[in-house]
Parts: sequence; structure tokens; C-alpha cells
Amino acid sequence: MYLTSEKKAELFETYGIQKSATDTGSPESQVALFTYRINHLTEHMKQNRKDVGTSRALIALVGKRRKMLNYLKRVDIERYRACIKSLGLRK
Repeated sequence: MYLTSEKKAELFETYGIQKSATDTGSPESQVALFTYRINHLTEHMKQNRKDVGTSRALIALVGKRRKMLNYLKRVDIERYRACIKSLGLRK
């Protein structure tokens, strides 16, 4: 299994606002989780090009991450910039 509860807790500790494993609702931690899942699905799609279900899930996940980043940008631009920089995302 690619996403264990320990890995989730590690992501939330690293990228969350409160720097704790229980900080699951902050936009930064959600974007980090979405990014991790997107990277995993992207690798899967490189090997399995005809997997339509995974392709749709990947597109939906990218849309969710984009909406969350737009929200973060609207609410606090400095947190948005820090999130983009720490995750190594474009834009």
C-alpha cells in the first residue's frame, strides 16, 4: 500500500500549520497530501497508459488541489507562496 497512516502523519507534521500529526484540515497539509497522491498516480499512468479510471481520478485530484491552492491564495498570499515553494510546485 502506497499511503499508510504513518506516511499521512508524516506529511501532516511536515506541511501542516501546527506541525502536528493531527493537523489534517489545514490547506497546506491537504495540498501536500494531494500532491503526494498525484505523484503516485502519475507514476502509475506512465506505466499503464490505458487505465481510464485512474486517469479520471488523477484529473479530479489535480482539480481539487488547484481549488485548494486558489483558496489559500485568496485568503493568505504568504502562506500560498510558502506552500508552493516547499512542495516545489510551479506557479
